[in-house]
Order: sequence, then structure tokens, then C-alpha cells
Amino acid sequence: MRAVVIGGGVAGSASAIALARIGADVTVYEAYEDPAGPVGSYVSLAVNGLRALDALGCLPPVQAAGFPVARQRMWSGRGKLLGDVARGRRPEDALHSVTIMRADLVTALRAAALESGARIVTGQRLDGPADPRTADADLVVGADGIWSATRCALDPAAPEPVYAGLYSVSGTSGPLPAGLPRDGFNWIFAERGVFIFLPAPDGTVWWTAQVSAPAPPADPGAIGVAELAALFATETQAAAVLRAATTVRRANPGHVLKPVTRRRAGRIALIGDAAHPVGAGQGASIAMEDAVVLARHLAAVGAAETGGAGGTDRAGGASGTSRVSGASRVSGTSRVSGASRVSGTSAIPAALAAFDAERQPRAGKLAKMETRNRDAKTAGPIATRMREVIMPHVFSRFYENATGWLYDFDPGRLPVAQS
Repeated sequence: MRAVVIGGGVAGSASAIALARIGADVTVYEAYEDPAGPVGSYVSLAVNGLRALDALGCLPPVQAAGFPVARQRMWSGRGKLLGDVARGRRPEDALHSVTIMRADLVTALRAAALESGARIVTGQRLDGPADPRTADADLVVGADGIWSATRCALDPAAPEPVYAGLYSVSGTSGPLPAGLPRDGFNWIFAERGVFIFLPAPDGTVWWTAQVSAPAPPADPGAIGVAELAALFATETQAAAVLRAATTVRRANPGHVLKPVTRRRAGRIALIGDAAHPVGAGQGASIAMEDAVVLARHLAAVGAAETGGAGGTDRAGGASGTSRVSGASRVSGTSRVSGASRVSGTSAIPAALAAFDAERQPRAGKLAKMETRNRDAKTAGPIATRMREVIMPHVFSRFYENATGWLYDFDPGRLPVAQS
């Protein structure tokens, strides 16, 4: 099976690993050469995402590149502790959530994809499955994010992203201001949104301001420390972190997408944010789950089995770099010459249907959770006061029951391709 993956971020790179692991000949096309893409912030990986990484064989390098976060604390803007729970896991789970820079996660995944035999082309944007570079592909995976061109090609009437009423600005501070928690994922309910900060092992603080606003900033690069300090002036913990800020990244407007009803057709499937942008701190984890489950369904129907002479040669999993057309960078093994096909490709549509049927209920449930979370970030003064009174008594008690289904998920194991 020859597979083209559109997008080389978290979803696309994870897909390349998974598909190569089941014997597919994979080429990834990514518009950005920088592994961070257009967004350079950090991501949090809950245990369900870590299990997907384990299935991909990437868990140790990702854990080494990030740092574990054991607890999540919820604070009022006045500094009152509202809840203290296990972060991204059940309390008894020995596997701890990992926070990592998005660029480091993508770098680790791309390295594993190359080692698995995939080919990665950066600096080239594909305009969906009609692009000539997908012509000989048996499978096209749309991993091109919330602004997916693949989704639009599948369904010209597909919903388009709309502004969510929140924009995010992330940055780094250091050293940790006195009097603040020395660990954990700390979430502050503020008057103008939410402020999140995480003390890192190197003594710095990673933070994100999620600002409630009726419209995104006209100039995303113009939101700096002074503007954020004014927005979060009444939240003492947030103000202390911002006073110590050393790095501020461009504002990133949040977007939401109405449910996508056409997520696959024929040889084409959407994964990750292209299919279901879930938010709730689960975007990367769900994308990696998608990659593993997709490959598992394809392997189950034999869609990637090697047939006859001229199959993909994966000996050694070597990688290299060369220039193409003066504008793009290509890494990984070269394409197999000739027009060889693999057996089982006629079963691909059935495998994609089974994949979608398994994934959509979980993604839909998570999307509803994200809607509730987003509403909580934009609560008015009366709801804010009620939250301060009620949450300390109920949050820690009911949180596990409300989220256990999310963290218990195991995407399964990937079969090893026969050489």
C-alpha cells in the first residue's frame, strides 16, 4: 500500500509511523519546515496519549524531551484553591502526564517516522487529495489540521472554523516567583478568561493566558506583557508570573468547528483536528490515538500486506536529506521505483469505515466536554462567585468519575510488518 499523508505535524507524523509499521510505503507532505509549525507553544499529553506513543514506539524519547506533571490544581482569581487532582490520569496510574514543547514532540515523531522508513517532504503544501502528488496513492490521510484542505475537498459544504471567543498567548517566565506552587499544572479562573502556569524542572515557568474577547486581536504580535498584565491585574498569581516573563509568543486565536459529517470516502480519511478538533487539552493525544487505530484497522483487513516482488524495501530504515526544486526539503527513504501495488488495497474503504465508526463516538463525547470547559472560561461574575463556593466541595470528589473514560482508553498494539 502506498500512502500519502497530508500534514506533518503531530497527527501526520504519528500516522507515518503507524502506517510504516504495518508495511505501507509512506510519504508525508508538510508545508512548514519548522517542526513547531505556525504555533510554537507547549502541549500536554495525558496517559491516553502516552499509551498511543507507546504503541508507536516513541514513549521514552518524548518523556525525555518533556517533563512529567503529576497534579492539576484549580485556583480562583483571588488565590483560593478550588481543587487538586491527578493530572491527565486516574490517581492510581503510575504513568504521569507529560508536558512538552510542540516542536520537540513533532521532532521526536518525525525522527521515528524516518526510522520506520517513511519519507517526509517539508516546505511543500498539498491542496488536498486532488493534488497530482497523490495520484498513485492507495491511501490519502488528511492530517492537515482544523483548516484542512482535505476536508474541504471531501465535502465542499463542510463546516468552516469560526472564532471561539478566546485567544491564547503563551510564554516563559523565570525564575518561579516566591509563594507560588513549585510543581503541577495550575489553572486560574480569571475575570478575563483563564491563566495556566507550570513550573518546569529548569526553574522557569511555562504559561498560557487564554483571553475571553468578542473578536481576536487585530495584530496577534502586538499582545505583549503589558497588555496581558492589564488583563490579569486582579489575579495575583498570574500577575506575579507575568512580571517575571522572559518570552511572549504571538497570540493564537482559538477556533471551533461544527461536527464534520463526511470524514472519509474511498481511499481518503481525515484524522486529528481535520476530522474532530476536540480541544480540552487532548488535541495531540487524540491525534496519536487516531494514527494507531487507523493503522490497526488497515492491518486487520490486510490492506498493507506486501504482495509479490517489488514491495517496499525497509532494510535499515536509513534517512538522509536533499534539496528538491530549490524550495523543499526531503528526508527519509526514496520512493520505490515502478508501479508495484500491494495486495488488500480493495479493502481500504472498509477499513476506513471501521476506523471512523470506532473513533467518532469518542471524539464527539470529548467535543461536548470541551464546550463545557470553554463556557467555564467565559463565566460571568455571578457564576464565578458560585464556582468559588461550590468547587472546593465537589471538584476533587467527582473529577475522576467525569474523566476516567477518557484516560482509560488504550488504542491497542500495532503489528510488526513482515520483512
